[in-house]
Amino acid sequence: MKKNLLLIAILFTIINVFAQQLIDFDIENKCSSAKFYKDYFLKSKDIIQTPLLHDYDVKFYFLDLNVENNTIYISGNVTYNAQVVATQLDTFAFELVEELTIDSVKINGITQGFSHINNEVFVALANPLPEYSDFSARIFYHGTPPTDGFFSGISTAYDTTWSKNVTWTLSEPFNARQWWPVKQVLTDKADSVWVFLTTDNTNKAGSIGLLTAETPMPNNNVRYEWKSKYPIDYYLISFAVSEYQEYNIYAKPSDLQGDSILIQNYIYDSPGCLSYYQEGIDNTIDFIELFSDLYSLYPFYEEKYGHCLVDIGGGMEHQTMTTLGAFGFGIVAHELGHMWFGDNVTCATWSDIWVNEGFATYSDYLAHEYIAGGDWPHIWMEQAHNYVKSKPGGSTYIPPEEITYDNVWRIFDGRLSYYKGALIIHMIRFELQDDDLFFQVLHDFQYQFGDSVATGIDFMNVLNETSGMDFSGFFNQWYLGEGYPIYYINWVQQNNSLELNSAQISSVPHITPFFKMHVPYKLFFNDGTDSSIILYQSDHDMAFTLPFEKIIDSIQVDPENWVIKKVAYLNNIDENNNTVNFSFSPNPANDKLNLLFANNNQKERHVLIFDLSGSPVLSVTTGEDRISLNISGLPSSTYFIKVTDGSNQLSKKFIKLN
Repeated sequence: MKKNLLLIAILFTIINVFAQQLIDFDIENKCSSAKFYKDYFLKSKDIIQTPLLHDYDVKFYFLDLNVENNTIYISGNVTYNAQVVATQLDTFAFELVEELTIDSVKINGITQGFSHINNEVFVALANPLPEYSDFSARIFYHGTPPTDGFFSGISTAYDTTWSKNVTWTLSEPFNARQWWPVKQVLTDKADSVWVFLTTDNTNKAGSIGLLTAETPMPNNNVRYEWKSKYPIDYYLISFAVSEYQEYNIYAKPSDLQGDSILIQNYIYDSPGCLSYYQEGIDNTIDFIELFSDLYSLYPFYEEKYGHCLVDIGGGMEHQTMTTLGAFGFGIVAHELGHMWFGDNVTCATWSDIWVNEGFATYSDYLAHEYIAGGDWPHIWMEQAHNYVKSKPGGSTYIPPEEITYDNVWRIFDGRLSYYKGALIIHMIRFELQDDDLFFQVLHDFQYQFGDSVATGIDFMNVLNETSGMDFSGFFNQWYLGEGYPIYYINWVQQNNSLELNSAQISSVPHITPFFKMHVPYKLFFNDGTDSSIILYQSDHDMAFTLPFEKIIDSIQVDPENWVIKKVAYLNNIDENNNTVNFSFSPNPANDKLNLLFANNNQKERHVLIFDLSGSPVLSVTTGEDRISLNISGLPSSTYFIKVTDGSNQLSKKFIKLN
C-alpha cells in the first residue's frame, strides 16, 4: 500500500512534470487508511477480537455479492469452508459491523441461531464439532455500512475528472468487517477464494484471481466470477465496480521462457482516460520482469496482475489486482512490489508491517535504480534520508502496545514503516557488499515464507542463514531500536598517513545509545583521482590510521547514501590551516579544563561542551588564546569540546571524573 503523507515537507532538487510522476514522497493518504483512522478511530470504541476466532482454520472463502457503482449498499452471502483446530468447536465466531443486517447463518446447511454483539457474531452449535472436523458456514446479509472517513471498508464516489461513479473496498488493517463477514486474523490465510459480483450490465466489476465467467443475470445485471487458487489474507480480498473499459498488456519474465503474464487493467470508459494513463500502466511490464529477476518469479503468474482505477489518492495492493487512483512511476512499482512482500509473504503481525511496506518502498527505489536510471536513484535516496532524519526517534518495528484502535495510523507511519524500512534494507545490501547474495536472501525469504506470513525476525533468520553472517546486532539497532548515529569527524594527513578520528553520538541515546556499523568514505586526491574506503565504527570514539602517499584534498562521508547517519562536521585539522586548532589538559579532568589555542589570531571563538546525547552543557565565547573552564558541576561522564570561529570548527573528547 502507498499513502500520501500530508505532513511531509520534502522539496525536490529537480522540479518538472517528469519528476513529479517519477518520485512520490507524499504518502499520507496513499496505500493506507491513515487519514481515515486519525478521524474515525480517535472517536470510536476499541475493537476487541474474541479468542473464538482462533478455534478454526479457514480453507476457502466464497463471496457472492450484489454491488453497484453509486452506492455502498451491499447484499449477498459469504461461505466459509473451514477446519476445527480447537479441541472442539461449540461456537462459530466471525466479525461484521452491526450496521449490516444478518438474515441467516447456516452451518453445514442447517440454519442456526446467532447473536450480533459489538461487531462480532456468535453462532452457538447444538452439536459441537470435534477437532479436525471440516465444516461449512454460510452467512446471508445486507445493508449500508458506516461511512466515517476518507477511507472506509467500502466507499463510493463520483470522479469529476472522468465523470464516472465508482465503488471500491479497502480493508487494511481492520475494516474488512465493514463490508463482509470475516475472520480478521493475519496468521490465517485462506487457501483459496472466489469473489462473484453481480452488478448492472453497464458496469465491470474487478477483483482478485482470474475472471472465469461473465454470466448474464435477471434485471439487466451481469455476474463477474473471479476465482483464485492462491492463499490469501483477509484484507487483500477486494472489489471495484464502475463503467470500466478493459486494457490488457503482457509481461514476459525470463523464468517463463517466452510465456507471459496477463496484466489486466480496468480503466474508466471515458474519452481520453486510457491515453492519459497508458504510459504509466505500461511501466508495469518492465517492473514485473525486473522484480521477477531480482526477487523470484511473480508469485501469482498462473493468474494475473492488474489494476482497478478508483477515486483515491494512492493505492492498495489487493492480491493480483491493485486498487489505485493514478499510475505514477513510483506508486505502480510500490504496489507491484507488494505482490512479493505483503501478499505472497504477509506480515505475521501489524508490528511487523516492515515486511510489507519497507520492502514495497524499496521496490520503488529499485525501479528507479534499474529502470529510471540517471540521477533518479540518487535523488530518491537523498530525499528518503532527509525524510527519515527529519525527526530523531521512532522504530520501524512497532511495539504491540502502540497498536491500539485509536492509534492505527502508527502502522502506516511513512517515515518509519515505509522509508526507514526501505533504508534498513538498503543498509543490509551495503553490509553484504554482494548484490548477488543480497538478492539471493530476498529469493530465499520468498521461498521459505511464500503463501504464508512472516515477522521481521523471520527475515533476519533467513538473512543470517543465507549470508552466513550474524545480523542480530544490526536488527537490535536498526529494526527494534530508534534513531540514527551522528558523527563528529576530524582528519589530518601527515607522513604519508591519513589519521582520522570519528566520534559518534546517537539521536536517541536513552534508547539506542550506539550504532556499531560500517561507514563508507570517499577520498579525493590532488591529482584528480579518488578512492573509496569502508571503516568499521565499533566504539563511540575511534582513531584510524591509513597509509596514503597521494595528497588528500578532501573527504566525503557516504556520498552515495548507503547508511542512515548525520555528519555534524568533517574537519581537516591541519594546524597550519585550522584557526581553531587547540590542545587541552588535563584529561581526565576533575574541576577545571584548560584550553590553549595554537593560532593566536585574535578571532572570537565559541567554545561548546556537549554530552554524548548531543545536548550542550556549557558555552563560552572568547578571544583569548588561553582559557580555563570550570567543569566542577558536570556529572562524571564523557564529553566533547567543540570550538568554532565562523570559518573552522574542531571537536575533541575528554572524560570528567568526580
